[in-house]
Amino acid sequence: MKFATKAIHAGVEPDETTGAVMTPIYQTTTYIQASPGDHKGFEYSRTQNPTRQALERNVAAIENGKHGLAFSSGLAAIDAVMKLLSPGDEVIATNDLYGGTYRIFTKIFEKYGIVFHFVPMGELSEVASKVNEHTKLIWTETPTNPMMSVVDIAGLAKIAQSASALLAVDNTFATPYLQNPLDLGADIVMHSVTKYLGGHSDVVMGALIVNDTPLNDRLAFIQNSSGAVPGPQDAFLVLRGIKTLHLRVQRHCENGERIARFLKTQDSVENVYWPGFEDHPNHEIAKQQMRGFGGMVSFSMKGNRLEDAVKLVSSTRLFTLAESLGGVESLIGHPASMTHAAIPKEDREKTGVVDSLIRLSVGIEDADDLIEDLERAFAQL
Repeated sequence: MKFATKAIHAGVEPDETTGAVMTPIYQTTTYIQASPGDHKGFEYSRTQNPTRQALERNVAAIENGKHGLAFSSGLAAIDAVMKLLSPGDEVIATNDLYGGTYRIFTKIFEKYGIVFHFVPMGELSEVASKVNEHTKLIWTETPTNPMMSVVDIAGLAKIAQSASALLAVDNTFATPYLQNPLDLGADIVMHSVTKYLGGHSDVVMGALIVNDTPLNDRLAFIQNSSGAVPGPQDAFLVLRGIKTLHLRVQRHCENGERIARFLKTQDSVENVYWPGFEDHPNHEIAKQQMRGFGGMVSFSMKGNRLEDAVKLVSSTRLFTLAESLGGVESLIGHPASMTHAAIPKEDREKTGVVDSLIRLSVGIEDADDLIEDLERAFAQL
């Protein structure tokens, strides 16, 4: 089954009771049992819910996985993965990652005895140099947030396998339409469903997708025991969003390229970060493991003046100054003071997250209008 068909149909069946084509919102906490333990597969909605189950099956299918688990947020999904570990275990993570991920690693799990090594993963040798007998997990994003760094997933998978460690890939930026890490050897795929999968900036949710059944059972136990699950209304909204994922991401990609090439022409722009450029680090890897380059673009300003960045992000009209990404509307943000403020200045600047860096989530509006909006903002400088 091709992607567009899976996005619309996978995991979704007409309701047996009424024939409803769309999955009903099962707004219930509990389910009748004929006798103790004799039920129809559902006992309590923290453990399982029919609407959430349909979504979990759908998300697994579009990632070419066997099992999907939905969580109340992307960070709740990351939290579940971290709970697979024990004190003394070590994690190798990319040094260029979402600030919330860095925060939960360093502020929550470090104090429980988990050791983290943050390394640039563009060069696999940097990862291999940190592997030891205590390495249990390699965590990466690709493209990364916000520097758009591209990581060789298949290469990382070989390193993880040789170390008997798990490889987890945050696939939020690429989406399942552009990239499928499980096919490249990853053990766990994580999504902030809030972003492209939901696609309309109206749901907060996370997901994990795996192929290994024992690993799924461990994560499902954590999901149920910790209880960070989404409600059926949110599951319904994401199921609806995924039905147009392929169409939306096609437009995100087209608009993203238009905006990235426009930014290259601006005298006040120092660097533009977008994996589609031939001179982008690991561009060839991106071509091999992705089917498009996405709608996320970052750029830095000449002179690296904070005031220039603040003025620019405050001057757009169509690009809304806000956190998050992946919705149909275009967003503009300042990572150093917004999404990545949790990372110490010295650490974030080493990865390129300087004071003048600006991140764009390019939406699906008319690209000409978006370019005109940016031109107007640049003129304010």
